[in-house]
Amino acid sequence: MRIVERPSPNFGPRRDAPIDLLVLHYTGMRDAKSAIARLCDPAAEVSAHWLIDEDGTIVRLVDEAQRAWHAGASRWRGIDDVNSHSIGIELVNPGHEFGYREFPAAQMDALLGLAHEILARHGAIDARNVLAHSDVAPARKLDPGEKFDWRRLAAHGIGLWPATPQPTSRTLVELLGAYGYDTSDAKAAIAAFQRRFRTARIDGADDDECREVAAALLKAAGLHYL
Repeated sequence: MRIVERPSPNFGPRRDAPIDLLVLHYTGMRDAKSAIARLCDPAAEVSAHWLIDEDGTIVRLVDEAQRAWHAGASRWRGIDDVNSHSIGIELVNPGHEFGYREFPAAQMDALLGLAHEILARHGAIDARNVLAHSDVAPARKLDPGEKFDWRRLAAHGIGLWPATPQPTSRTLVELLGAYGYDTSDAKAAIAAFQRRFRTARIDGADDDECREVAAALLKAAGLHYL
């Protein structure tokens, strides 16, 4: 795995927290050069630990021991300081604003290799804590979006994917809250879930299909909250 060093000044110390989350983003900029420039600009006050270009090149921006500034205002499983708890990976992609497109095979292959190494280094990151930026900030963010292949990651042991839909008597908001989402904005939380697990229709609405998929996801996580 070839790693390019491009240190960013945008980081600080972790705030006495275990590293137990892995958060995936897209850069949402026109190209890798622009994204790296922003992630290394002190005035921007944003960064990530890693960036993966579309050709599979891996760039290290911030040492994993440090707190990179990638998640912003966010929450997962009651954790508010997601940056202190997480490793952040940026995937070069123009995003919804600049011509959102599929993530190339070379980029996904590089991500699989890097993610496996991160999970090996940080054993507290369980499958339920491999996340989209939109999972931890559903009212603000869309990335890495509906074109990202979460199913492939789960097939390689990175994150979770629901199997057979499960009948449930719970509302979708109850199920998502039990899984870890901040449901204070219910429609945003549902849309974030759909963007990842039910991409055929992303409308932020509770429906039977979503409830059954969410129940299957909880079962995959060992949470029998039906």
